[in-house]
Amino acid sequence: MFKKLANVRSGSFVGGLAAVLAGTVFGLNGLAHAGTITVITSFPKELTRTYKTAFEKKHPDIKVEILNKNTTAAIATIREASSGQRPDVMWASAPDAFEVLARNALLEPIPQLVNAAAPTLIGGYPMNDPQTRYLGQALAGYGLMWNTRYMAANKLPKPAQWEDLIRPVYFGHVAMSSPSRSGTTHLTVETILQAEGWEKGWTQLLQMGGNMAAITDRSFGVPDGVNNGQFGIGLVIDFFGLAGRYSGFPVEFVYPTKTAVVPANIGLVAGGRNADDARKFIAFALSEEGQLLLLQPKISRLPILPELYKHPSMPKDYPNIFEVAKKAKVKFDNHLSGDRYFLVVSLFDQTVTFKLKELRAASKAIHDAEARWNGKPSGEAARLIKEARDLAYTPIVGEKLAGEKDFLALFAQSKKQAKVSKQLSALEEQWATKARANYDRAADLARQAAALKK
Repeated sequence: MFKKLANVRSGSFVGGLAAVLAGTVFGLNGLAHAGTITVITSFPKELTRTYKTAFEKKHPDIKVEILNKNTTAAIATIREASSGQRPDVMWASAPDAFEVLARNALLEPIPQLVNAAAPTLIGGYPMNDPQTRYLGQALAGYGLMWNTRYMAANKLPKPAQWEDLIRPVYFGHVAMSSPSRSGTTHLTVETILQAEGWEKGWTQLLQMGGNMAAITDRSFGVPDGVNNGQFGIGLVIDFFGLAGRYSGFPVEFVYPTKTAVVPANIGLVAGGRNADDARKFIAFALSEEGQLLLLQPKISRLPILPELYKHPSMPKDYPNIFEVAKKAKVKFDNHLSGDRYFLVVSLFDQTVTFKLKELRAASKAIHDAEARWNGKPSGEAARLIKEARDLAYTPIVGEKLAGEKDFLALFAQSKKQAKVSKQLSALEEQWATKARANYDRAADLARQAAALKK
């Protein structure tokens, strides 16, 4: 059973984020030595163990140590560690996280490791950072997975688009993880924001949040919950859905039209302990031998090499991500995502993750009021329901403020600075308080609207 991050109090988040951004989550003293490389990654053990075993077999003189951290914690670990004390390789799905590291000169260019057999673009998006500070190692899209048995038992229609999940029929049947704890979920959230725009995107996210059964504290909790029937539908990166399907679980996966296809990346950390052997690991991950490991059912990731989609090892009905990318309507902007990375994760937690109970209550009341009026409220009831919706589903931070450089810069600073910590903590508490008041008021207004129907 996965502990749900939604049950964590708002105050715990402030301390937790402070710890993450202060880099207290990790100490590297004595961790690595000559002949050892440390890979910091958010990837599941099924993937990391496979690569560690294969690489060490190929290079028996090199030991690989895997340091598993969620993406936000990995950024903090690298940022706050001293040069010479950092992990050697960063490996994760989020290109915007690598952009944050690159801006802080924490990644070394590795032009000699680029695999020339990989295309330079995927759906118009660069396969590699133009300065080669991080390289595409696998490809990924974002979408919806569901448990077919759960859906049949609950007589639920199959979803096809993100916006489908705002429908009342899905109330209590959906799960996602927190973007502050999962880089892939952050990319999903950013994909929706970039597809719809800030205001409309947040309205959609809040409506979806109101239908959530749970917000899990790790991205793995969502596919595991869908695989075993705990949840009906999950918002996931494609390899979670594909791994479940090709491992025999009763699940399906779909890419919404408004999705993005971007590379999962790997990079050489500046100031690591063993750069020479780290380069060998990166080269292995990008080689055909390393790419073929992605096709194992328990991994089910998508290679960067087009010719592998015709390889005998390719599973039946495996998606060709290059074709998916051609149809994807979102041209992901990792610079925009990187600029507002910490704002988005903080805002989501304060208004959705830590206020899930209140948001769910507001959404349930709104759904019930609209159902009582058969979807056609009039007069005072229509006014009350509209006001309830505006309170529950309007983002607390508007688009103008979210685009101001000074405001964004505050979130990018380390909470080790007392002044910054105090400012952010006060702001987050303000958001949390306002969100609770809005949701409680919205629920009350919706109930009033329902009561007007005789």
